[in-house]
Amino acid sequence: MRAPLKFLLAATSLLAFACNSTTDNAIFIGTPLPAPETLSSVSLNQAIELDWADNAYATAPSRFLVYRVYSATYDLDQGLCGASWDVEGTTVAPEFLVVALTNGVPRCYGVTALSTDGAESDQSPLRQDTPRPDARNVLVYAFGTRPDSSGFRFWDDVNNDGVGQASEMGLIDPGNGTDIDFVIHRNNADSSLWIVPVFTGTSMGPYGRVADVTSIDFAPETGYSGDSLLAQVGYGYVFEMRDGTDLHYGAVRVTHVGRQYVILDWSMQTDPGNPELSVRGGLLTAKPSGSAVVAGH
Repeated sequence: MRAPLKFLLAATSLLAFACNSTTDNAIFIGTPLPAPETLSSVSLNQAIELDWADNAYATAPSRFLVYRVYSATYDLDQGLCGASWDVEGTTVAPEFLVVALTNGVPRCYGVTALSTDGAESDQSPLRQDTPRPDARNVLVYAFGTRPDSSGFRFWDDVNNDGVGQASEMGLIDPGNGTDIDFVIHRNNADSSLWIVPVFTGTSMGPYGRVADVTSIDFAPETGYSGDSLLAQVGYGYVFEMRDGTDLHYGAVRVTHVGRQYVILDWSMQTDPGNPELSVRGGLLTAKPSGSAVVAGH
């Protein structure tokens, strides 16, 4: 349940009153940590993914406690954030996924840093964004975080008509399925995330750094294997998928790598044997929205 900012401010005032006490057990609030220097966002389907600079933790690791994420209404016409702020949650990582949002309704976001002695920093630069139906930015969790949403399948031709319907493509499935094309696994030693081919007919190869998934216009004829590859932001990966006598090609470009999930764009060719790739197999896509909010708005 979200906690209104005014409630938090009241609680802070009570804490400050207690800290001014002359008792021997008084707790004194120290200097606040610096506010996160940046805040960026990615628009997802009924969700907004937030990332910010980790400078508060880097400044004083021993004093850092958590980041607190706030949201408010946003007037798109006026470019103004609402006056009442709600707490979306807290996290120790410099990233947060705001979920259960209504598509088409903009909100304003800000992040603060809390220290172990109770001090809260100023807000980060404000950011507004609007969730929307958007298949270009596909979020896939690591298996260790959410097994039910850690697998990806390019195409499941349910009705066997050879035509890629929207409901059949770009599917997020359980990571323990044997018919998915790949699963995201986390290396707990360093928290790196890896793309692991799963289906016996699916193999993968690195494509290198690309500006956009559309830069992977043709899938190469060779270079595929069943080996896992490290998920890296800005890098492309190509897939060769053999299912019986059918051969299809697909590609992904990773746009974000966190500690719990990756976000990627993908492309797929539904014409058997054709290495020419098109974004979402010809389905419509949309790129991220969102922008910084000018101070004072």
